[in-house]
Amino acid sequence: MAVNQAPEIRPLRDGDPRRLGRYTVVGRLGEGGMGTVFLARTPNGVLVAVKVIRTDLAHDEEFRRRFRSEVNRARQVPPFCTAEVLDADPNHEMPYLVVEYVDGPSLASAVRERGPLSQSNLHGLAIGVATALTAIHGAGVIHRDLKPNNVLLAAGSPKVIDFGIAQSPQATTGHTTADQVVGTAGYMAPERFGPTTGASITPAADIFSWGAVIAFAGTGRNPFGSDQPQLVAARILTQPPDLSGLSGLLRELVEQSLAKDPDDRPTARLLLDRLLTTGESRSPAVAAAFARQPALLVAAEEAAQATDRGEPPTVTDDTAVVGAARAEPTTAPVDQRPARPAKPVEPVAQVVPAAPVSPPPAQSSGSRWSRFVVAVVALAALVASLTVAGLVYGVIPVSNRGNANPSPNPSAPNVPNVPPTTSAATPSPTATPTPTATAASPTAPVTADPAGQLLIANPLITAGVWSARNDKDNHTTCAFDGALVVTRQTVGSYRCPGVQDVLTDFSVTVDVKLRTPGSCAAVWFRFDTAGFVLRICAEAYYLVTHGVGGPATVTPLRTFQLAEPIATGTATKIGITAEGTNLAFSRDGRQIGDWTQARFQRGRVVLGIFQDGQTSAPPPFSVSFANIEIRTLAN
Repeated sequence: MAVNQAPEIRPLRDGDPRRLGRYTVVGRLGEGGMGTVFLARTPNGVLVAVKVIRTDLAHDEEFRRRFRSEVNRARQVPPFCTAEVLDADPNHEMPYLVVEYVDGPSLASAVRERGPLSQSNLHGLAIGVATALTAIHGAGVIHRDLKPNNVLLAAGSPKVIDFGIAQSPQATTGHTTADQVVGTAGYMAPERFGPTTGASITPAADIFSWGAVIAFAGTGRNPFGSDQPQLVAARILTQPPDLSGLSGLLRELVEQSLAKDPDDRPTARLLLDRLLTTGESRSPAVAAAFARQPALLVAAEEAAQATDRGEPPTVTDDTAVVGAARAEPTTAPVDQRPARPAKPVEPVAQVVPAAPVSPPPAQSSGSRWSRFVVAVVALAALVASLTVAGLVYGVIPVSNRGNANPSPNPSAPNVPNVPPTTSAATPSPTATPTPTATAASPTAPVTADPAGQLLIANPLITAGVWSARNDKDNHTTCAFDGALVVTRQTVGSYRCPGVQDVLTDFSVTVDVKLRTPGSCAAVWFRFDTAGFVLRICAEAYYLVTHGVGGPATVTPLRTFQLAEPIATGTATKIGITAEGTNLAFSRDGRQIGDWTQARFQRGRVVLGIFQDGQTSAPPPFSVSFANIEIRTLAN
């Protein structure tokens, strides 16, 4: 988006600070509900924007506490189409926040002076703001005040500012009239005007704001009007938006985003996926936007890969996010509660932190917004019951087949959040598997066979190389019902006990069914204490590494969008080929995509479920595997 107009810089007033910490204040950029934004320079001469908190808020200890907590989370947001949070001093006499200075006008001023955006610029804006929300939500932050004034039109890509920082304490009092809630009425989701205002703000509120912002940019007006805030709020609660002037995919996505019910809105990641549709289906406007702004395409794709569909939990305006995963890598936060006594365990693979559990819908109680209260209470109770605050761990037991050092107590239960060791109870990552009598298994770690040897051919109808398991602690079962069926009652990941043979160059095919809506199957490969994972979801394959940097670290590598979604209950043959540094992935014999990486050269193939919190579908989540074949490849 070609924009040359710089934001207006006004001179300092009497009483304005001339220095804040190591920053020299040189001008005024604007004022908002929390305070004043100044232009400042670092000791190296770099321009930054510094937001100084209002004096009355600065003396509120509760506000300082929340400000400190939320700044810490905001600093974790990757700088994909966002103004990066650089520094903050919540303990200063005048608490302040330092962010990247964006040299460009706001969307509000650009539309006011030039009118609605062109189609290519509008699509570029839609992608940029969706990219920013994908990064923001993936870091466990909610913007809460997305509006045209908070979108700056920089030369490389749009930049979203003012995300995730504590609002005034008055914003969480529960008042419901439009002039008592912090925000701009025309861009606030309907749930923010309900009786539970301040008690349950979710990422869906930002999605509503995205729809209103894009409608404004494309038409020059707010879709609910620009009258008194009370009238605008009433229309948001009861009337459909006026989207005349929008068309095609953007109109469809804006309409979905402006749904009254938060559960009916897409996520930021889904918006981005739809907008990034490639190939013949990519619109000329999107292609033109990327041609003008190549940095926008890079930021959008990196944000999509980094977040791997992670979404934060429901949070309140005055409560820090619990267990929100960082964008990349996704590392589990430290449990602040006393640890449970360790119990004997058999060898376990690494664990993956799941996105927070979506609370079940509440029963109707007369007010459409009362269900948010019930949902928050249910979520709080669920989180309190977990071993690690805010996280659901899938601790994956594996059988002793092929282990050099089997567990001294194979029947011992498994304990969540137990890292792998190299003790006698857990095999070394480089241990050589013990020879077995199973015909389908080699008697040594497998290397590439010139003949392309068939190693495993198993219909997965009954237990054998793969075992059944009922893991009550982790709410997951691996059972046989005409196939290997993996069912999980919560979000998270789980690997079922199976073949322990170590493979180098190989191919694997297996029939996969997504038995319930929103479920995602997973195949770990070249996996020991760490390795690759291919997640198979209805709309895409997701390639990630798991265990690099820690047992709970997941790093997204690539998303392979499927031209046709995988229908629930329909078998699809998934193929993975690993040959040297080259990985290839197929669906029903047709290649979907490939990847090149030399990090992992050998390891096991493991089947399981990998369920994140993105889906709005309720549990249980269930997938099945059948007719697996594993072959070695020629050198």
